[in-house]
Amino acid sequence: MAATDPRVDPPEPEGPADGEAPVDAVVEAVGEIAQGPPPDWSRDLTSRLRGFDDAVDAVFEARLRGRAPVDRVMYSVTELADFSLLWHLLGASRALRSDRHALEAIRLSAVLGVESTVVNGVLKSLFKRERPVPASPRPHHLRIPLTTSFPSGHASAAFCAATLLADGRPRATKAGWYGLAGVVASSRVHVKIHHASDVLGGVAVGLVVGRVARRLWRRP
Repeated sequence: MAATDPRVDPPEPEGPADGEAPVDAVVEAVGEIAQGPPPDWSRDLTSRLRGFDDAVDAVFEARLRGRAPVDRVMYSVTELADFSLLWHLLGASRALRSDRHALEAIRLSAVLGVESTVVNGVLKSLFKRERPVPASPRPHHLRIPLTTSFPSGHASAAFCAATLLADGRPRATKAGWYGLAGVVASSRVHVKIHHASDVLGGVAVGLVVGRVARRLWRRP
């Protein structure tokens, strides 16, 4: 057996590949964790929700999908809301109005970071639900997430953001924020990247995270 040359440095641990951003490595790692089969309790839950999901999907198929203007709006909204970009942009645009609005924008972005960690880093890896598969090609380009289906991160982020943006606002303004969140959430069913129950689960998570954040971090 050959002796090891003490002058030779030990190999360095492998890190992200050249040109790979740290965030890409994290997303890839989460995707690998979620690749295993879903647990039995998750399969059972999915089977119980199948009837509801199929009924909602049939409504979208009959009344909304395939209509060019609706498809364009839904695909555009769902793409703009990737990585909560829509909500960060709205917060940043309001931050230009005053120092108080700037502090609100910081709160919004920070809480959305926590929400994303809870949904994408914890809940999706627990449920490991498979995403729906469209029966025909989609009419527009769509980014296919690496994470699993339940709950919907778009829906969660949308209603978390709406809860914070509506904090202390007039009733009409609140309705506008929640209305926009509803469009973003429903777009995920329309583009068939989520089941309807995924979206409802995301709405519930977003509302809870948003309300807890409002209690712990008061509006400036």
